[in-house]
Amino acid sequence: MLQRIVDEVKDSTGTALRQTSLAAIAVISLFVTMAFLCGAAFVAVLDRYGPIEACLAGAAIFLIVALIAACIYLVRKRQFEARAAARARAATTSLLTDPALIVTGIQIVRALGVKRLVPILALGGLALGLMASRTSAGDQTPAE
Repeated sequence: MLQRIVDEVKDSTGTALRQTSLAAIAVISLFVTMAFLCGAAFVAVLDRYGPIEACLAGAAIFLIVALIAACIYLVRKRQFEARAAARARAATTSLLTDPALIVTGIQIVRALGVKRLVPILALGGLALGLMASRTSAGDQTPAE
């Protein structure tokens, strides 16, 4: 049993290492290819227009690539934050629908009685309302 688990871990680790090595080789090859393409474009612009224009054209190309990468980063960051917020909301709602929690609440009501529980629930609701208003006010940024 233990030997089978060890063999599975070895196989998965070996596969992951091979995949990572292939990905690294592909990235390095792509980098070298892009370097030669940039060099060729620089030489072509240098021959046709001159050194200053060639440098400006290279800078413009890399600026465009950097702006595209920054936009992709911002979009992915917003998607990640939205997923994290959705997970937090799902975790909060799942606590309220947990059968064990409902059974515990029913047992507390039986033990304390409804007349004693009403003031406790009122205070709990008030505290929950204050916490909700505090967190919603904290989410808003002041206008400039």
